Amino acid sequence: MKVTIKDVAEKADVSIATVSRVINNPHLVTEKVRERVLEVINELGFRPNPVARSLVMKKNRLIGVIVPELSNFFVGEIMNGIDEIIHTHEYDIIVCHTRGDHEQEIRYLDIFYDKQAEGIIFMTWNLDNKVVEHISKMDIPVVMINRNTSNLAIPSVSIDNYKAAYEMTQYLLKKGHRKIALIRNSIDVDAFGLEQYKGYKQALSEYGIEVNEKYIRYGNFSMDNSYKIVMDFIEEKIIPTAIFCTSDIMAIGAINALKDSGYKVPEEVSVVGFNDVRLASIYRPRLTVIHQPLFNIGSVAVKMIIDRIKGKNSGENIVILPHRLIERESSSSSREEN
Repeated sequence: MKVTIKDVAEKADVSIATVSRVINNPHLVTEKVRERVLEVINELGFRPNPVARSLVMKKNRLIGVIVPELSNFFVGEIMNGIDEIIHTHEYDIIVCHTRGDHEQEIRYLDIFYDKQAEGIIFMTWNLDNKVVEHISKMDIPVVMINRNTSNLAIPSVSIDNYKAAYEMTQYLLKKGHRKIALIRNSIDVDAFGLEQYKGYKQALSEYGIEVNEKYIRYGNFSMDNSYKIVMDFIEEKIIPTAIFCTSDIMAIGAINALKDSGYKVPEEVSVVGFNDVRLASIYRPRLTVIHQPLFNIGSVAVKMIIDRIKGKNSGENIVILPHRLIERESSSSSREEN
């Protein structure tokens, strides 16, 4: 038979209200009464109802996490950072994935709000204006991952995508490459994808090179799409000397297509990636990449959301973590005469 708060009160010879205070507001009762009630709680094996307690405390130690897809390596490594830190603060998480559907994003935001989540960590490939508006009307903390939201009233943690893409493109240019293709995330206007494109374009401009739109393709973070794009390059006979993919998975798809078509990487075509998921250093040839501190992005997002839950807003709404370029075996100097 389940032990109730009434059983504890009768056994300890106190009121139900006193038991509730011991559980939720122990500073409101004397040490003697608190010890007696806790002794009975342990003796009877009483466990407070978490729902009822959350209604009293107006807190349920729950944080919602919304991601585009769980199977993605990028998302998985960020989730490792979230999971590592969340439990040290004695919070629980519920994770939902949207498959990039904006209506689902709004639905899950509402579900977490209705379940009285204390905060939400939110990630999306393409940020929709309706979703932004919905978040702005919610009175619980929301922290975004993987984009600079300096133009929005939403805290976020990311890297400088403009600078990172600029540095990678400049690296390839210094290697003598002039025909540099860019396989990016989506044709849709998107915050971090647009910043990456601007960085790529600026680096080319500084070398007096105009963007060749034939070299700009949209892979939607898919290995299969990237594979097909490179096959299209080969069929169209516009093969670049270097391919810059804005995800490691797309870079691997590009390398597979080149290998299947008899091209050597990096001897004939260099391929570089972005993110540095674990697969990037395992695949052969190992990928030259922009390294994002994915674990740290997740852990910083947790710290930001908990600070806001506790009312300890440090004033840092936009956190930009450092990235770095890691050179491995998938890139080399261009052998094509300029």
